[in-house]
Amino acid sequence: MIIFQFPLWWYTMPAILKGWVDRVFSAHFAYGVGEHSDTRFGDRFGEGTLAGRKALLSVTVGGSESHYCARGINGPIEDLLFPIQHGILYHPGIEVLPPFVLYGADRLTSEDYSDVAKAWKQRLLTLDSTEPIPFRQQNSGDYEIPSLRLKEGVELAGRTGFGLHLRH
Repeated sequence: MIIFQFPLWWYTMPAILKGWVDRVFSAHFAYGVGEHSDTRFGDRFGEGTLAGRKALLSVTVGGSESHYCARGINGPIEDLLFPIQHGILYHPGIEVLPPFVLYGADRLTSEDYSDVAKAWKQRLLTLDSTEPIPFRQQNSGDYEIPSLRLKEGVELAGRTGFGLHLRH
């Protein structure tokens, strides 16, 4: 289990953490592996070199939860974290658990810390039983090879954008 704990910084991870990702998730380790043919396009998006591992984002944000929903000024937190969860972690095969997000982190009072600590402890105690985000695997048959476009008829009613890349 890899836990990435960071403040949401300009809608993404801080530069120092991104630099770490750039150095560690390198070619032929985290990407650029596997067969490339008419039926397979490498081992990635659920099938990569880091398959069998899990990750969790623990993110602190300054805004209220209402700022990070479908109608919120910042958009859904799921959309903001998609490039990290799907593009960085799921790409080399890591199963990604739903994030732990602490909203209004810069306005917590000393009385709030106990509740936050209890919520974080509960989340840690349930890691083994938490289902990963159900991203579609690249070579599962849902995508055309080699264009990697979602096949017609595969999308789910009402889903658009990043939500199209979820299985359920």
